Amino acid sequence: MSLPIILLPTGQGVGLFSLKQGLRYALEQRGYRVKLFNPLFDAEISSSEIEHYFQQNKMKDFFEYLLNIYDKVSQNSDITLIDGVFIKEHNHNQFEWLNAYINLFNKTLIRAFNANVILIARQGYKTLKDLEIQLKLYQQQIPQDALLGAIVTKLNAPVDSDGKNRFSLLDEDINSSVPSLTRSDIEALTIFSSNHLNLLGVTHWQNNLTYPRVIDIANRLNLTALFEGFDLERRVHIVTMCSRTVDHALDEINPGTLIITAADRSDIILAVTVAAQKGIKIAGLILTAFSLANRAVLDFCLDAAKGMSLPIFVTDNKSISTILKLADIDYSSIPKDDITRLNLLRSSIAECIDVDMITRKLTATPAPTKLSPPAFRHYLIKRATEVTKRIILPEGLEPRTIEAAIFCSERKIATCILLAKRDDVIEVAKKQGLHLSDKVITIDPDSIKAQYLKPLIDARKHKGMTEIMARDALEDNVTLATMMLYMSDVDGLVAGALNTTAHTISPALKIIKTKPDCSIVSSVFFMCLEDQVLVYGDCAVNPDPTTEQLAEIAIQSAESATAFGIDPKIAMISYSTGDSGHGADVDKVKSATELVKAKRPDLIVDGPLQYDAATTLSVAQKKAPNSAVAGYANVLIFPDLNTGNTTYKAVQRSADVLSIGPVLQGLNKPVNDLSRGATVDDIIYTIAITAIQSHATE
Repeated sequence: MSLPIILLPTGQGVGLFSLKQGLRYALEQRGYRVKLFNPLFDAEISSSEIEHYFQQNKMKDFFEYLLNIYDKVSQNSDITLIDGVFIKEHNHNQFEWLNAYINLFNKTLIRAFNANVILIARQGYKTLKDLEIQLKLYQQQIPQDALLGAIVTKLNAPVDSDGKNRFSLLDEDINSSVPSLTRSDIEALTIFSSNHLNLLGVTHWQNNLTYPRVIDIANRLNLTALFEGFDLERRVHIVTMCSRTVDHALDEINPGTLIITAADRSDIILAVTVAAQKGIKIAGLILTAFSLANRAVLDFCLDAAKGMSLPIFVTDNKSISTILKLADIDYSSIPKDDITRLNLLRSSIAECIDVDMITRKLTATPAPTKLSPPAFRHYLIKRATEVTKRIILPEGLEPRTIEAAIFCSERKIATCILLAKRDDVIEVAKKQGLHLSDKVITIDPDSIKAQYLKPLIDARKHKGMTEIMARDALEDNVTLATMMLYMSDVDGLVAGALNTTAHTISPALKIIKTKPDCSIVSSVFFMCLEDQVLVYGDCAVNPDPTTEQLAEIAIQSAESATAFGIDPKIAMISYSTGDSGHGADVDKVKSATELVKAKRPDLIVDGPLQYDAATTLSVAQKKAPNSAVAGYANVLIFPDLNTGNTTYKAVQRSADVLSIGPVLQGLNKPVNDLSRGATVDDIIYTIAITAIQSHATE
């Protein structure tokens, strides 16, 4: 049964939505399955129908009805986070009538659900004494055995005289907040220091989490894009209206700036285009009074703008009216499709919450049975930071790789080494608005090639490697990086953002070679489904493995699962289950299954199993009722590359799941390939995986 926790705001503007997402993420990182429930919007009846319950003094009937809805919503979860209700000032909405019942509603909600409660408060414009008084008032209204503690949000947020958070894209001074309070100041309040109430977390205001995307502004202002295919994700830090001459406007053309200018200001348009060509990541350009535009100038600039994915929008409105409309936009809510900002927000909040203190009070919560995707990703980062490995990145000037290296180095996920001249790396980083700290190591490839010449000749001497051939091979950064790994100057290699899989793997196969007990190199993908992580193998390397190779892939995949915190239950996938099918393909899977059992009797494996029998308990109970794996499989071994790759891509796209991989198995030292469409997050997790693999092979 799911354990309910009510998040009870002490007032408006505490950031309940953001806090809820962050707490959910923090709990999921610890392996808990978490659901969300709103007692008003998930009630499946209208506001007027809910109001009728209250007016007719049938509130108990409403909460009885609500519990039925809750039971459906909270199925298959360990914890359900429930929204408490609060008075909304100066805000006409369908539940305005509820303001008269707020305290009664929350008290009844807590009792009816037998729920734990976390108070959510913010400092706002109040003094710390006022904050403490507010918390005490709420504390007195809640049963003490139900109260887990309190979270204080938005510390040091800039506010106006009414206590509302203030944020402006037009005036950076409005956004400035001099950090004056720390968590220690909150901890020092008597209500917390005297152990009357547990302080479960303090979140801090961060301006960078408020920056909207340029497409969000364009949508709100009903602007028209001048061309398709621009970078929709560019963040707007500040908006400026360029009406002066270009020599005065140059200081305004900076990364993150959304520039508004009249369409007939050809000088400004040209200056912005040139700046974009120089690598300055301008947020975008809005051309007002578009009917006045000089088409010749626009056509001249358009190709350059397209090449740099510079967003350009147009409107028939004048600049001043556009600015005034911008000033009226509320940026506090985050669009549902702004995944990057939502992820940053929840991660930032999750780091500020004392999850251990919360979970210690939830001893009745059943132990998680599956490793959730957030828990898996959390494990990767945590484990990588524990082993501290040196990872070489031969594509040292690739922008995504640089950003990932900076992140990994700052978070101590790994010591990242970029194979490129430092000045060149700094230049690329600057264009991305990034700072390259000393924590990121750079090595000029020209400065080290000579020291790997003889080792390469010796390693490939049996294949006729000459000095000329070796010099030529070392001109390739992937080969050079492979030699660094071969000589143990680094612990792992990650490449592929620019190069093909063959280009990345080929030097490793020739130089690093397979482990003594491995005859092949194979791969796995970690498929992060909604409620668990599955391991798919092999979906990238071996086209048609033999019986022996298939068994080896299964064993390698099980070992990879174990290395990454997953207790393996292996299903050997086929088009039939048990003895229901016949033929060479089924026989291969049967024989491979028996071979795995013989070689590794400690592993839990079964096959052949159809995919649905392997993963779905209701199907497994009918098709393979005596199987220890069917319905519970988390390592799925496909009979050939055609089946594996097709299944992996079908699941990835149709279910919209994150897949991490391919992770290579069987090499003496870890080398991992990236998709050329890899995101920064993909590279970060691959670096973490490579670091963990390196530790496992020691």
